[in-house]
Amino acid sequence: MSEWTWTAEPTPVWDATKADAFSPAGPGLHGLGSPSEGDALGDAWWRIGTADGEVAGFGRLDDTWGDAEVLVAVVPAFRGHGVGSWAMNRLAEEAAARSLNYVYNVVPVNHPDREGVQAWLSSQGFDARDTGELRRRVRVTDTAVTPSSS
Repeated sequence: MSEWTWTAEPTPVWDATKADAFSPAGPGLHGLGSPSEGDALGDAWWRIGTADGEVAGFGRLDDTWGDAEVLVAVVPAFRGHGVGSWAMNRLAEEAAARSLNYVYNVVPVNHPDREGVQAWLSSQGFDARDTGELRRRVRVTDTAVTPSSS
């Protein structure tokens, strides 16, 4: 499928569909604690949908100090169909629209597919840092213009 919808969640809450999208790792691995059904979630969240209204996944953006930590979670039935790549590009657009410089992610050491996720992030334009953080520039800052000496 190539047509996805991107819908902001004005008041994001934990629900069964998010739990499915975060399986098998679970929300705690991603810094979300242990939410129960209906618990409010911080940060900005978007729902990724299909043309017929099915939820395919979620995108999350936590902006701090000019950069944004991003997270994509895809419902298992939609994994491997380009949803995550599409969502990552939407998150980069959202960050750029907020005049942020970079989006970043740190894949937890105990993630069940850490190397796979790091490789996927690299394929999405993220560069690895020595700190374990992966960053992608989303906004090109103005460059200084040097007057010519004529």
